[in-house]
Amino acid sequence: MEIFKYDKPISLMSKSKRFGIFSLTLVILSLGLIFTKGFNYGLDFAGGTLVQVHYDGKAPIKKVREAISKDKRYESASVTYFGSDDEIIIRTKNSSKSLGKDMGDTMRELLQGTGTFEVRRVDMVGAKVGSELREKGIMSLVLAILGILIYVSFRFEWRFAVASVMALVHDVTIAMGAVVLFNIEVNLDTLAALLTILGYSLNDTIIVFDRIREGIGSSKETALDKIIDESVTQTLSRTTLTSLTTFFVVLTLFLFGGEIIKGFSFTLLVGVVVGTYSSIFVASPILMWLGFSVKDFREKAAEKRKREQEKEKMRKMYEGGTL
Repeated sequence: MEIFKYDKPISLMSKSKRFGIFSLTLVILSLGLIFTKGFNYGLDFAGGTLVQVHYDGKAPIKKVREAISKDKRYESASVTYFGSDDEIIIRTKNSSKSLGKDMGDTMRELLQGTGTFEVRRVDMVGAKVGSELREKGIMSLVLAILGILIYVSFRFEWRFAVASVMALVHDVTIAMGAVVLFNIEVNLDTLAALLTILGYSLNDTIIVFDRIREGIGSSKETALDKIIDESVTQTLSRTTLTSLTTFFVVLTLFLFGGEIIKGFSFTLLVGVVVGTYSSIFVASPILMWLGFSVKDFREKAAEKRKREQEKEKMRKMYEGGTL
């Protein structure tokens, strides 16, 4: 199935500088948000206790805040709605261990008189455990990117690897910037979404690079930008269909999946859009800017084919008993 019908390649690389400036601007703005505003770390990474409370009817959030603030140990606790107006989340840095008492029982006592309610969930993570999870999360992202660099270098060549990794860093940085901008809670689900973005974006980039490599061997063009235009145009229908399918699935999760997976689905939603964009308008131009030579690539490919033919000839001679 093809969405785009074309008689000639779409001239995309002629606008590569504009796309480069646009992408660089987004990355700088994202880094600015990350270093100035900072992440809103969730329970997994910040530590503390989360209590989910369900009320019969609309939750009296003002009364809840007043009731909790009477105890000095909970002055810094935050109370927010969770998905609907009859559900609230109470976050506090205290834990059952520090209080010497079950947090669920403590909250039931504090909230007496605020209405008919039920404590549905109590999650607790120690500060040390949260710090370790945060460090391991960062390490997992770094190791994933290094692994991708090695894999693409082995499958293609180093310029393809550097271009793909730079595109991945671009995608993850912008996704994290969006998370900070919209104050999305950063937890293990968000980290899982970032790792998913790496895989999704790499898959798109590898498909484009594979077509570029095939185009270098089959096209009559000698200019890299023209070959990239041909290759990207040929993969445009496939990329659009795949991206739209993924986008609408993730959008459904974001709209109807509930509050508990909102961070995951939002991060992935941004990642799908940015990853699709980068595979065409970021990775391919970087390949040009790194000085990739079509002539050298074709000469190396010809030498490789010649060696393979000689090996095959020697094998046949050996099997035929003439060697």
